[in-house]
Amino acid sequence: MLSALVTLAAEPAGEETHSPLIPAVYDIVWSLVCFVVILFVFWRVVLPRMAKLLDERSAAIEGNIAKADEAQRQAEAALEQYTAQLAEARKEAGEIREAAREDGKKIVAEAKDAASTEAARITAAAHAQIEAERQSTLVSLRAEVGTLAVDLAGNVIGETLSDDARAKAVVDRFLAELEASEKAAK
Repeated sequence: MLSALVTLAAEPAGEETHSPLIPAVYDIVWSLVCFVVILFVFWRVVLPRMAKLLDERSAAIEGNIAKADEAQRQAEAALEQYTAQLAEARKEAGEIREAAREDGKKIVAEAKDAASTEAARITAAAHAQIEAERQSTLVSLRAEVGTLAVDLAGNVIGETLSDDARAKAVVDRFLAELEASEKAAK
């Protein structure tokens, strides 16, 4: 504080004192000129470049947004196409399964028909073979029965029946009587 008093005392009494808070007029003028020059350079050079940079950035962002929207539309279209293809594939798979079931049923039916036909053929062949064997056995039995009947008749009569025609007539008559008695019994 003492030094402030000394400084005040040392100043000449006739001069006007300036406040340290208010600058001198020449400082204000030169500061204003510098400010206007800086403002002019800023206005003419920096702001257009900054506006151009912001416009480019804005255009790039809008372009990216448009690209993103287009990509999203394409993705949605691809998803719809994929969904449609998937539905078509499922429908086609169902049709293939149905066709396979129908084919399987046809194959089973054809196999049953073929087996039935084969069984009927085998049965008919077996019946024919049985009938042929029966006829063969019947002829064989007739011959044996005839021989036995002729021998038996010869023993009963006491003479041999060597005449074939006569023996055959006796055997045929005997078998006819035997068959007639069997038919009457039925």
